[in-house]
Amino acid sequence: MIFQTLVHYSLHLLFPGLIAWLFFRKEWKKAWLLMLATMLIDLDHLLADPVFDPNRCSIGFHPLHSFVAIGFYFILAFIPKTRIVAVGLLLHMATDFQDCFWK
Repeated sequence: MIFQTLVHYSLHLLFPGLIAWLFFRKEWKKAWLLMLATMLIDLDHLLADPVFDPNRCSIGFHPLHSFVAIGFYFILAFIPKTRIVAVGLLLHMATDFQDCFWK
């Protein structure tokens, strides 16, 4: 469980920085901060009971982690003005998705 938590939060914090540096190099700091801000999407966890369940897969459970929402984030990735945020949201979903395999 400790290793899973370490992997999870490392991916949430470091992977967006790497993606920002590789693909948004001119404005990588801004891109990284915007991608980190997408972690606010986890506010939908407050709607769950219990709020935190280490054995729960977030994907498909929480409203902003639904497959419909993920499809919307994917569409946003094709719009230049929303691309960085969309990539951050998709990276967040990928990180949360990998948690589903630790069970």
